Amino acid sequence: MAERVLEVSGLSAGYGPAEVLFGVALHLDRGEVAALMGRNGAGKSTTMKAIMGLLTPRAGSVRFAGQDIAGLAPYRIARLGLGYVPEDRRIFTDLSVMENLEVGRRAAPAGRAAWTAERLFEIFPNLAEMRHRRASAMSGGEQQMLTIARTLMGNPEAVLLDEPSEGLAPVIVEQMAEAVLRMKAEGIAVLVSEQDLDFAAAVADRALILEKGQVRWEGPIATLEADEDVRRTYLTV
Repeated sequence: MAERVLEVSGLSAGYGPAEVLFGVALHLDRGEVAALMGRNGAGKSTTMKAIMGLLTPRAGSVRFAGQDIAGLAPYRIARLGLGYVPEDRRIFTDLSVMENLEVGRRAAPAGRAAWTAERLFEIFPNLAEMRHRRASAMSGGEQQMLTIARTLMGNPEAVLLDEPSEGLAPVIVEQMAEAVLRMKAEGIAVLVSEQDLDFAAAVADRALILEKGQVRWEGPIATLEADEDVRRTYLTV
């Protein structure tokens, strides 16, 4: 049986008086990639923030590696092995590529090969060529690569990726996809928030579609690709 890494049940959350999520349920198994899809404003980023502790859930449970993490501080959740790559990157712009990677370094769990800068440079060769460059002098796509690489330096058990392909050049998007597939091969569970079905189909095993803060559809990514009615109902702008 697959090992359950992340399990969310009945998750409700919002901002001030506004409720955004209404009883969201999802799960991730080790080495699985799930795409969290939906239109802008559906609640994808809010779901990730609530899981990561950046937003306190109003109801529901969030279990990671068998432990209830709902309401824990983000740094404590990160120390348990849950990585998070936000849409707005949040790198240290005054530090170099190598310095950013060192900031993210965390010991690997027993029995697992640690991520190193050299291993990450195999996935992101662009970063290898600019290892001493200050992050502020990098393009948006290069910064996105660095954010993912820094997260992997923490040797996470699972990673939340928020809109990793948005606004990036096709060649950078290909490297993003390669990074997700490499995580999968290493046994890392990945929840990726995406609007691009092509990207999701290239990396994900299954998809969940959010609409107005609720999961409206869930199934294999291949089924979603083949179902025009579902795509038109929940994904078409």
